Amino acid sequence: MPIRRTKESSGPIPSLLRALGQAYDHRAWHGTNLRGSLRGLNPADAMWRPAPRRHNIWEQVVHSAYWKYAVRQRITGGKRGAFPLKGTNWFPAPESGGAAEWKRTLALLDQMHESLRAAVAQFPVARLERPVQGSKWSAFDSILGAAFHDIYHAGQIQLLKRLRKRGS
Repeated sequence: MPIRRTKESSGPIPSLLRALGQAYDHRAWHGTNLRGSLRGLNPADAMWRPAPRRHNIWEQVVHSAYWKYAVRQRITGGKRGAFPLKGTNWFPAPESGGAAEWKRTLALLDQMHESLRAAVAQFPVARLERPVQGSKWSAFDSILGAAFHDIYHAGQIQLLKRLRKRGS
């Protein structure tokens, strides 16, 4: 039975929040979301590389957290440079990350997701089609792109997990 939509639940902001949720940690028709792809991973699995100079799962997670932060900064007009880690886009995994550091990395991803969701929930509908700071893309496209980005990396992580299992 289809979900019954009301005016309050079917506008652009609720739709964008629903897309972000399904891509990140809510059940969705497309299968595993980003948070689901990370369930049960240990630090050794997250640090495994399929080949030299290829990204591992740990790096995928921090990269995803960074882009949630970047989209939030763009739609809110916030200044860049406040991401908790130094650098941009791709961050090297630690040389030897333990369970506590992996847990902090996952918490960073959760924190950046919640922060983006909060910014989207407060975003003025009238500004959705305007380009955002530092980009040619509209706020709508940027927010939807953040959801697509999560799904893309969820797929990459699923593939890396299979390759790791096969190579063990």
